[in-house]
Amino acid sequence: MLNKPLFNIVLVAPEIPGNTGSIGRTCVALNLRLILIKPIAFDIDEKAVRRAGLDYWKHVDLKVYENWEEFIQQENPHEKDLFLFSRFSQQSSFFDAGYEKNCYLVFGSETKGLPPEMGLKYPDRYFALPMFNDHIRSLNLSNAATAAAYEALRNILN
Repeated sequence: MLNKPLFNIVLVAPEIPGNTGSIGRTCVALNLRLILIKPIAFDIDEKAVRRAGLDYWKHVDLKVYENWEEFIQQENPHEKDLFLFSRFSQQSSFFDAGYEKNCYLVFGSETKGLPPEMGLKYPDRYFALPMFNDHIRSLNLSNAATAAAYEALRNILN
C-alpha cells in the first residue's frame, strides 16, 4: 500500500452526493486525495455520508477549499500539473495528457461543468474522454473521474 497519494481528483462545485461518494471510493481504492471546492450542494459530514451508506468515507483523504482561488493559493500547482476535463475540450484526448505524480484531475459540476473563466485561464490544459455517439451529451461524473484516474495511474506507474 502506498503512503502518499500519487495524485489528486478535484471536484469543483459538486452537486450530486452519489457521484462524489463514488469518486471518494475510487480515491480510497487508488490511494488518491479528493479535493472538493465549494460550493458543495450537499452535506459531507460523517453522519450524512454514513446515512448514505458510505462507510468508507472516513478513509477518504479529503481536503475542502472555499473556492478555486484558495485552492490555487494553498496547493500552488504548476500549470502543467492541472488536467481539466470538459466534454467541450478541443485538446487531445485524455489518453495523451502526460500525467505525472502529484497532478490534479479537475472536474466541474454535473450540470454546469467547469466555470468558463477557467477555459480562458488554462486553455491548453483541457482534455476530454472520447465519446463516439452523438446520442450522448456527456458521461456520468463519477464514471469520467474513475476512467481518468485509471488512465493517469497507468501513465504514472509505467
